[in-house]
Amino acid sequence: MRIFAIGDVHLSFREKVNPAAWDKVEVHKPMDIFGLEWKEHYRKIYENWLNTVKTDDIVLMPGDVSWALKLAEARFDLEFLGLLPGRIICVSGNHDYWWQSLTQVRAALPDNMAVIQNDHVLVGDIAICGSRGWWCPGAKCFTNDDMKIYRRELIRMDNSLSSVDSGKVKDIMVLIHFMPTSESHEKNEFIEMFQKYGIDTVIYGHLHGEAARSRLPERAWGINFHLVSADFLDFAPLMIRELETKNLAKKM
Repeated sequence: MRIFAIGDVHLSFREKVNPAAWDKVEVHKPMDIFGLEWKEHYRKIYENWLNTVKTDDIVLMPGDVSWALKLAEARFDLEFLGLLPGRIICVSGNHDYWWQSLTQVRAALPDNMAVIQNDHVLVGDIAICGSRGWWCPGAKCFTNDDMKIYRRELIRMDNSLSSVDSGKVKDIMVLIHFMPTSESHEKNEFIEMFQKYGIDTVIYGHLHGEAARSRLPERAWGINFHLVSADFLDFAPLMIRELETKNLAKKM
């Protein structure tokens, strides 16, 4: 079993996807308005995923799954992910407006997909925790209005991490949509929390194009950080770790 990650896939299908007829695919929000590298990005993700991920692998997704505003509108995006091999585990991103009622979201997910919100998912003896996160104090766009959301996301992350029985797991990995620091990478309460819980690996997204230059170093404060925005990875899942266990992810 291997653990992969890819985030910010930004799907917006108008109807059920047939991988044998990519020329028939229609989307609500063509992503190539953000750059030619995004042209038919969903096809790149599908083909790279099939060439990389096997049935017993795990794929971690740190948010921005769908542009849908309502859960019903995300139907075809979720069905598309259901076509892919492996077990998908994700947290929400700032554009996942369709993610409202957790009960309804979980009922709508394909069989190969699980979501985290104030809890965790077990992958063998590894716990996957996370939250959306938010802009951090010191960020260029941070305002007084952001502090309340930042504080709420700290609580959600702590809820997720504290839900793990540390005596029963070997390691804890964190998924967070936003980079968990400002652009200048000051240590903050997210980093202190990760250190408190002994987190070794943090996987995040949100940064695209030129913004990816402000990404965290691959290792800081004793933590390994992985930026996995789809365009930063050329739309191919990144392998994070290979495990000996063959157990599929299960909900705690």
